[in-house]
Amino acid sequence: MPLARNSSALSEPFKISSASQANSAHAVTESEKLQGVSDQIDTRTAWLSPDLLAAVRANVPLVYVDVIPVRVDSHGRVTDVGLLLKVASDGSISRMLVSGRVLYGERIRDALVRHLEKDLGPLALPHIPPNPSPFTIAEYFPDPEISGFVDPRHHAVSLAYVVPVSGDCTPTQEALNLAWFTPAEAASSKIAADMTGGQDRLLRLGLAHVGKLP
Repeated sequence: MPLARNSSALSEPFKISSASQANSAHAVTESEKLQGVSDQIDTRTAWLSPDLLAAVRANVPLVYVDVIPVRVDSHGRVTDVGLLLKVASDGSISRMLVSGRVLYGERIRDALVRHLEKDLGPLALPHIPPNPSPFTIAEYFPDPEISGFVDPRHHAVSLAYVVPVSGDCTPTQEALNLAWFTPAEAASSKIAADMTGGQDRLLRLGLAHVGKLP
């Protein structure tokens, strides 16, 4: 702001205008509001409290990753497909892909590593390039008529990947079981019947992406 040209203004002590005081008070109010939100953030996961998460789910699409863990041979060809046995979002016990939210400030690659280690254990040794590209994007809605991908909790946009793992995989946390199937078995109607929310479609798209859809 330019200096006042009036000499009397220069001789008076500097004063904050009433408008500036009002703006300052407003800024404090906004800061307090932000602090109230930050107090409800779980700093261990950089995510929201249950109440705030419910509010977000009701109003904003969430970003997810879906991962098909695979074993590959020395030529990079997929030999086995790993599927978890978990309680799905609809309450059923189903075969599922590795899946989860992307946290605020988290890179996609870091989210992939975190969810693979969470569901397959810290020794899974996933092979993820520096800038992974999804083979497709799945849009989940509570309404099954919209896209065929269903999550009764919210609208989610999920980036889907096929990720080779070479280490020891042990299901952890919410996973009840981890089983490995040949690509032909994974694409079978039997496995499709054990999956929910359209994840059988996502699995088949992933197998087609790596050239292993029968």
